[in-house]
Formats: sequence, structure tokens, C-alpha cells
Amino acid sequence: MKLLLHTCCAPCSIQCVEALAAGDIRPDLFWYNPNIHPFTEYRSRRDTLRGFAEEKKLSLIMEDEYGLRSFIGGVSSLDEGAAGGNPDEKKWRRCGFCYRLRLEKTARLASEKGYDAFSTTLLISPYQNHDLIRETGKEQAARYGLQFFYRDFRPGFRLGQEQARTAGYYMQKYCGCIYSEEERYLGARRQAAAASETQGGCQTESLRFPSGTQGNDASGSAE
Repeated sequence: MKLLLHTCCAPCSIQCVEALAAGDIRPDLFWYNPNIHPFTEYRSRRDTLRGFAEEKKLSLIMEDEYGLRSFIGGVSSLDEGAAGGNPDEKKWRRCGFCYRLRLEKTARLASEKGYDAFSTTLLISPYQNHDLIRETGKEQAARYGLQFFYRDFRPGFRLGQEQARTAGYYMQKYCGCIYSEEERYLGARRQAAAASETQGGCQTESLRFPSGTQGNDASGSAE
């Protein structure tokens, strides 16, 4: 099978690639992640993936688009349409937009270049909505006349993270978009406030993230 694998980052790619290799599938990697902000974060993940691909001698196709304005414009319109709604509903609407944006581009490229199927490393993360990813992947596969290769890579998630740390790869702390970064920040604030209340004190210094805090973390990857 000739497979194009959308890749969100190097840490999430490790076990996906190994699981595919166990089935005699050697994928080509595809970087397209305009959802990752700010640019310093985008660059760190992109460059780490380049190093991973070179190390493993995997073909890597780069769609190097830092899409801050277009991405924010797209998800902002969704938030406006869901004004006053459930926060979780808003979150998954944004995630659905993000999945569709990246998987549509992957499916189109796979079709143009003659691949049999496409997939994504997002499927390794326990923080992602697998049902929504699979549904979106199948929709795009039908649209472009090829197969969406679904595999539950999640059993390899923790091992992949350990391998990435051992290899010295950059380990991100949130899914990618500024909304997920905000969720991580607010989660850390709530933890710090709860700890302060438990200790009977009041936190007056600037916020510091507790050691090991992950939030929507891709070292506990949300991406």
C-alpha cells in the first residue's frame, strides 16, 4: 500500500511509523499544520519533524504554511455561530474545523500523487476525538476517491513519548492552536489556585506552571 501519512509532530510520528512498519507499510510523511501557533512553536515542531524524517530515511513532503490569520478567521466564525453554547461544543467545533482543514489537504495531495490511502498521526493521541477524525477522514477519502487508513495507534502513545524524550526531540506542551495554549494556561492557573487554597495561602507572585503540568499536552500530546 502506498500511504501518505499526515504528521502533526515528530513525537507522535514515532510509534505510528513503527506500527505501520510492522504491517509492511512504509509511509511518506506530509507536514501541513497551519493550526500551530505562535511561529516559534510552529518552527520547533516543523524542524524536529525534518530531523526525524532524515534520521529514519523517510520521504517528507512539506506544505510550509504558517496560517495564523486564515486559521483564526475560520474558527472565529464558528465561535460566533455557537455564541452562548456549551464550551465543550465550541471546542470540538474548532477541532472539527482543524481536522477537516488538514485532512482535506492530505487527501487532495494523496489523490494528485497517486497514493492508495492516507492517514494521520493525530490518531495516536488520547486527547483527540477519534470518532470525529475517522468521520472526517472517510468524508475526504470519498471526496477524492481513495481510502482513509484508520488505525488506533493510541496503545503506543506513552512509548512514543518516551522514545522522543530519549532521542532529545522537542516536546510540545499543548495541541497547537492558541485556543489549546489558552486551555493549558487556564488549567495551570486553576491548579495553582487550588493548591494555594489548600495551603491556606494566597498566591501573589506571577503564575508559574506546576512541575509536570501538561494540560492539553502533546508531550502528553493533544496533537
